[in-house]
Amino acid sequence: MSRRTSQSRRQHGSAPVHNPSCPCGLAETYEKCCGRFHRGAAAAPTAETLMRSRYSAFVKRDEAYLLRTWHPRTRPAQVEFDPGMRWTGLEILGTSDGSAFHSTGTVTFRASFKGGSLHERSRFERVEGAWVYVDGDFPGE
Repeated sequence: MSRRTSQSRRQHGSAPVHNPSCPCGLAETYEKCCGRFHRGAAAAPTAETLMRSRYSAFVKRDEAYLLRTWHPRTRPAQVEFDPGMRWTGLEILGTSDGSAFHSTGTVTFRASFKGGSLHERSRFERVEGAWVYVDGDFPGE
């Protein structure tokens, strides 16, 4: 019994290390997941990975990354963030193409925010070998 009490005190006395998962919904930490793309340490290898990293960029309000990963022909001059927007989750509903062996791809997703959700089918292309967001439509509208 004293041994068990001793273990309980040790576990209880030191707070566990908390590594929250990435905003994109994957179990990895932000730094090891989308953060490496945002920092420019790596390029997203698939259209879905780029979609997830762009969602995380919206959560983090990383305008530079969003503009850098937007197709030059559809890229806006700036990204305007709604200061009241609080993104709460990402659900990938489907993908088509978008792997290392494709030049185009689509990702259909639902991005939840406080008070609602956004359902979009996004189109992606490779430009000089890197995946970029082209545009999207809203199924059901």
